[in-house]
Amino acid sequence: MTNYKNLLFENQDGIVHLTINRPDKLNALNVDTIAEIKSAFEVIYDDASIKGVIVKGAGEKAFVAGADITEIAELTEVNARKFAEAGQEAFAAIENCHKPVIALVNGFALGGGCELAMACHMRVATASAKFGQPEVNLGIIPGYGGTQRLTQLVGKAKSFELCMTGDMIKADEALQLRLVNHVVDSIEEGVAKSEEILNKIMAKAPVAIGLVIDCINAVQNEQENGYQTEANGFAACTKTDDFEEGTAAFLEKRKASFTGN
Repeated sequence: MTNYKNLLFENQDGIVHLTINRPDKLNALNVDTIAEIKSAFEVIYDDASIKGVIVKGAGEKAFVAGADITEIAELTEVNARKFAEAGQEAFAAIENCHKPVIALVNGFALGGGCELAMACHMRVATASAKFGQPEVNLGIIPGYGGTQRLTQLVGKAKSFELCMTGDMIKADEALQLRLVNHVVDSIEEGVAKSEEILNKIMAKAPVAIGLVIDCINAVQNEQENGYQTEANGFAACTKTDDFEEGTAAFLEKRKASFTGN
């Protein structure tokens, strides 16, 4: 469907399997890969046949082991800011996507990899997964939204600890901290679990799903009144054909058939 240098993009019955494909580099995120992720989500936004996304890493060792250190080592204050902002823009495209996005994490999800996983709406991890923000070991801090999303997910105190120590945590601890939704034994089980969740969501009204994403994201936006966003979204749903179908199906005691209109 779409060709990329560092990504695999496969639409399987409405679910895109988006694979970071740099296994020889443990799928490290370089500038080109970040740009390709943003481009891929522009396609996902616009393609009506796509209903959900699974983001994963190629190979057995890593989801994404971090950003490309060879590029980071050459940064200056001026281009470092642009470097961080480009990653933040790409990951915001994931977070704000109106179609559900699940990160399937196997092996290392460190630095930019952890940030990529956190930008997805949900996370399924294999038992071998390891998460961390080790940037302080390089004399820098997370730049792709890690300090913000990690705090939102695990709380301020634990985020301080992880970002300042650079410690890695295993999948079971990530589950306890609510950093991940589910832990499974293998990649195959992770794919099955992710597809199970997405297929359940894909049976619902697409406009309502997109507005749920908007409302939950509004919780983290201090410049937005989340309650008003919710009220506006609730009202917008009543203008859709899917609202009429959903309420009629309930009253008629049958399964709803949503069209996204």
